[in-house]
Amino acid sequence: MKIKNSILFILVALLVISCDKKRVFDEYKSVGNSWHRDSIITFKLPKLESEKKYNLFVNVRDNNDYPFDNLFLIVSLEQPNKKILVDTLEYKMANPDGTLMGDGFTDIKENKLFYKEKVDFKLKGDYKVHVRQAVRQKGKVAGVNNLKGITEVGFRIESID
Repeated sequence: MKIKNSILFILVALLVISCDKKRVFDEYKSVGNSWHRDSIITFKLPKLESEKKYNLFVNVRDNNDYPFDNLFLIVSLEQPNKKILVDTLEYKMANPDGTLMGDGFTDIKENKLFYKEKVDFKLKGDYKVHVRQAVRQKGKVAGVNNLKGITEVGFRIESID
């Protein structure tokens, strides 16, 4: 019986992995118990085909300790020529009743957040993406020092074709 269960598990895992044909890059980094406002998560991107276009996503895993409805991020795309494209992004993270949005059966939810679409990587060399949180409490200027409830931050690239 154990062998049958093991084989079934392996087949299901292979099926799930093989269905993700658009994925070019998908990496997560832990932020620990809280995400400090000065902590920058950096992803070194793989070499990408210059004639293709890609959709880019920021992935966030959060849990019930996340105290806000929204998430503000500053995402920077560093190009090989040292030009840096900076975006300040806002994402809705909770439903009106306070329950977290995202995929997951437990209190940990995974959110695939659109960053950029139809991006090409025509310049040769290394690309990097830097992500930091920029959450502020309502009516306060200073950012939240330690953002609780975010456990991991990821970056994903999908091919369009």
